[in-house]
Amino acid sequence: MSDLKQKLRDDLTTAMKARDELTTATLRMVLAAVTAEEVSGKQARELSDDEVQAVLRREAKKRREAAEAFGGARRAEQAAREQAEGEVLAGYLPAQLTDEDLVALVAGVVAATGASGMGDMGKVMGRANAEVAGRADGGRVAAEVRRQLG
Repeated sequence: MSDLKQKLRDDLTTAMKARDELTTATLRMVLAAVTAEEVSGKQARELSDDEVQAVLRREAKKRREAAEAFGGARRAEQAAREQAEGEVLAGYLPAQLTDEDLVALVAGVVAATGASGMGDMGKVMGRANAEVAGRADGGRVAAEVRRQLG
């Protein structure tokens, strides 16, 4: 079993003992998503830490999008709940890049690839996403690449 998955399970047990309803519900949801990912496909398999991280990123993104949707629909209570769940998940993800770090990283990739215009966006995005490695949302990376190439 991956270290991250074991940590999620251990933290779930701790949250249940502490009667922390938010953390308990959030970790149960994440572990269910991890299990679903493990049994999807032709053969069940054990996920690596990187694959568990990918599931965590996907679930955190769902929480952000749901919080925005609830906020736009003036449903503050549900938006706050989704935001709180997202904050629980953020504790298991690597620290996000600051805007300055993202600008510098994309500038380095643009220079390294010799990109000169929007026609090179795919090439730059491929390398930039590999270097970002989950530390920034893909939309932020794409926006910065467009800004620097445009």
